[in-house]
Amino acid sequence: MKLAWILWLASVLPPQTADSLCLSTTLYLEARDQSERGQQAVAEVALRRRDSGIWGSSVCEVVTARKQFAPSLVSPNTRLNNTEAWAESVTVALEAQRNWALPEGERQEIVPDASHFVALALAQPSWRNAYQVATIGDHTFLKVQNLAPRGS
Repeated sequence: MKLAWILWLASVLPPQTADSLCLSTTLYLEARDQSERGQQAVAEVALRRRDSGIWGSSVCEVVTARKQFAPSLVSPNTRLNNTEAWAESVTVALEAQRNWALPEGERQEIVPDASHFVALALAQPSWRNAYQVATIGDHTFLKVQNLAPRGS
């Protein structure tokens, strides 16, 4: 499957289904070579950002916001060929969404307050020295800014 086709499909699906597809795609592109816990942490950052409303009001808007996540950084012709990794990304995304739908005190947070993540071996963003929440696999999760949910 090509990324362009997946993003087009997300644009015509019902919002909740589209968000699941966009989150699965992001996990595949960002963390398919990471542990399940690492994928969950990436999903948590995307869901926390969605709740803040800063990058958009849906997961699809958040993960396709300019220069924020892989769907906006890689070529639209990128192929998602690894079916095993895709299946795992879908499973992790759906579970992350179920977990995140729980009331705040009941959900399991892996990287509390993390607003960003980076693979420091690949990138050196200006915010890389922010407060480090955790390192899981190749990703360092950071609290670069406070992300209060909209309306709080």
